[in-house]
Amino acid sequence: MSKKRRAFSAEFKAKVGLEALKGIEPIHVIAQRHEGIRCQ
Repeated sequence: MSKKRRAFSAEFKAKVGLEALKGIEPIHVIAQRHEGIRCQ
């Protein structure tokens, strides 16, 4: 049985991407705050 991949909206991706580019917080902190993102 396969899992369906999550589909994130363009708005969500832009918001998270801008947070990451600012470099204020590490990626894993941003991922924990948004819960749906997994860091690999």
